[in-house]
Amino acid sequence: MSTTTPRFFKALFVSACLLCLAPVIGTAANAPTAASAKDAAPAAGAPWSQLAPEQQRVLEPYRERWNELPPERQQAIARGAERWQQMTPEQQQQAQQRFQQWQSLPPAERQKARQRYQQFRDLPPEDQQRLRAAFHKYQSLPPAQREQLRERWQDMTPEQRQQLKQRWKNATPEQREKMRKRMQERGAT
Repeated sequence: MSTTTPRFFKALFVSACLLCLAPVIGTAANAPTAASAKDAAPAAGAPWSQLAPEQQRVLEPYRERWNELPPERQQAIARGAERWQQMTPEQQQQAQQRFQQWQSLPPAERQKARQRYQQFRDLPPEDQQRLRAAFHKYQSLPPAQREQLRERWQDMTPEQRQQLKQRWKNATPEQREKMRKRMQERGAT
């Protein structure tokens, strides 16, 4: 196994986390709440002194350079702080762990993850939903079965992987169900 394989899996994991969080974050960011109305993102170019005390508390790491940030960056950071405030302590801890994993990735792996995420965002909504459902289905598999799938995938040549992707892409829903059953039967043996 090459030394880049663990990095690849980290990047894949981070990408998967981003994919899973996208609908949650989007929903939370769009949910009308009393807190979001009170602590809404600042208007473009709002000086630090005009931020609400709660916003200032959450955005404290940006205090010294806040007024030098471009207005779009200020708004993006403020929206992130708003989402942070809406998270439970458990969600905040998970987010911190994911951020640390993200920070530990080499820049090239982060760029790959950003590209994959953008490719996902460029997909039609029904394809995005299909991918989310497939990911959740994968996550619901027992760990041993997930490991078997990963091993089988790793044992394939690039050509075999491409052929499988193409077959899956061109298959009807009925054919896909048959393929799933065959894969499950192989995994059970």
